Amino acid sequence: MADHAVSTDPEVQRQLDRLDKLSPGRDVLGLERITTLLDRLGNPQHDLPPVFHVAGTNGKGSTCAFLRAAIEAAGHSVHVYTSPHLVRFNERIRVASQLIEDAVLASLLAEVLDVADGIEPSFFEVTTAAAFLAFARTPADACIIEVGLGGRLDATNVIEKPAVCGIAQLGIDHQAFLGDRIEDIAAEKAGIAKPGVTVVTQHYPAPVANRIGEVIRGSLGHWLPKGSEWDSVSYQNRIHYKDNIGKLDLPLPRLPGSHQAMNAALAIAMLRHQDAIPVPTSALRAAMGWAEWPARLQHLTNGALVDRLPAGSELWLDGGHNPAAARVIADFFRGRVPAGRPFHVILGMLENKDPMGFLKPFSGRTATFHAVPVPGHPHHQPAALAAAARSAGLGAMTASDPVDALSWIARHADRANPPVVLIAGSLYLAGTVLAANGTLPS
Repeated sequence: MADHAVSTDPEVQRQLDRLDKLSPGRDVLGLERITTLLDRLGNPQHDLPPVFHVAGTNGKGSTCAFLRAAIEAAGHSVHVYTSPHLVRFNERIRVASQLIEDAVLASLLAEVLDVADGIEPSFFEVTTAAAFLAFARTPADACIIEVGLGGRLDATNVIEKPAVCGIAQLGIDHQAFLGDRIEDIAAEKAGIAKPGVTVVTQHYPAPVANRIGEVIRGSLGHWLPKGSEWDSVSYQNRIHYKDNIGKLDLPLPRLPGSHQAMNAALAIAMLRHQDAIPVPTSALRAAMGWAEWPARLQHLTNGALVDRLPAGSELWLDGGHNPAAARVIADFFRGRVPAGRPFHVILGMLENKDPMGFLKPFSGRTATFHAVPVPGHPHHQPAALAAAARSAGLGAMTASDPVDALSWIARHADRANPPVVLIAGSLYLAGTVLAANGTLPS
C-alpha cells in the first residue's frame, strides 16, 4: 500500500509532488536503494546520537512514546522518527524534541530528491533519508527510530550499531511482504539485531520465541526476552518490574488499555539495558504520565466531532487495523461499556487489511457498525465491510464518512442513555478524524 502525504506549506507540497512522481508508488523492501541514497548524501546514519531501534506489529509506536517521555523526563533532548503520520507529514520527524519545521523539511526533501536520480527510492526511503540528515545535523542526546515495515529489509535497518533494540507485540500483518506464518514475520522483525547489541523483546509463544532466538543469536546479538533477565506484571493499579538491576514499583500508564503497561515495560527494559544515556527511576515514573500517542485508544473530549454527539456521550479513536489490535480494542471496550449502553463502531479499512480478522473479536457484542470509506486510499467498500460485519453477527450499516455516521448516531440517541462511539480500522482514517475534530497531534 503506497504512502501519501499533503502539506499546507507550498514548498513542502512541491517536494512531496516531486516525490510522488519519482517513487515507484508502492511499498518496497530492501536495503540497496536506501544504502545508495544515503551514500550520495554522505552517510548521515553514521553521525546519529545513540539509537533506540524499535520493531513490532503492534505497540512499537507506543513503546517509542514511552521511550521519548522517559528520555525527556531525564532532561535529555531526543530525535524521533515514526510512521505513518496522522494529519501532518511533519509528525514523522521530531528534531531535538520538536516537530520538524516546514522550511527545514522542504529543504531536506529537496536535498534528498536532488540526488535520487536512477535510484527510484520509495516514499519511506526518501523520508528516512531526510530524517537521518536532520538528526545528523542537529545535536541531541538520543535518537528513537521506529521500524516502518518488517525489520530485516526495512530502510531504517541501515543503523549499524544501535544502543539497544526492542521488539513489541507480534501479529499477522503485511502478509504480502512478511509472509503468512507468524514465525516468518517474527524472523523478519528480529532482523534488526546487530552484533553485540541487546535486543529486548516481549514474551511470545514457544515457536515464535524459538525463531526470534535463532535470528538474534545468528546475528551475534544478545537476546533479553520478557520473563528471562527482566519481567513485569501489573496489579493493584501498578507496574511491578524487576531485572538484575533491581525492582521498580511504578504507576500504570495514563494511556488507556491494559496493553500499554506491556509497552511501557518494554521501554523500561530497553532503557535499563543500555549504557548510552542515563535515565533515572524518577524519569521512568514520570514517563507513565507524560507519554502521549494519538489515535491509540484516544478519548476525544472536545472538538467539532465531539460536539455532534449528545451530552454524556463518549467518542474514542483508534487506528488499529489488524486482528491483534482488534482483540486489544474489543477487550478494552468490553470493560468500558456496561450492558445496556449503546455502543457504535465507525469502521473504515484499507483494502489490504483483513475485515473478518478485525471483526471477529467483537462478535457476540451488542454493537452497531457504521462502515465508511478511507479517503485518498484504496479501501474496502462500505457495503462490503457492512456485509462482513453482518456475517460476523453484528449489526451494520453504511455511511458516507464519519461525520455522516455521527449524525445518524446523534439522531437516534437516547439522551438518557448516551452512546459510546469508537472510530477505528485505519490510521489514515484516524488522521482525517483528528483534522475534522480540530485536535491535531503536536
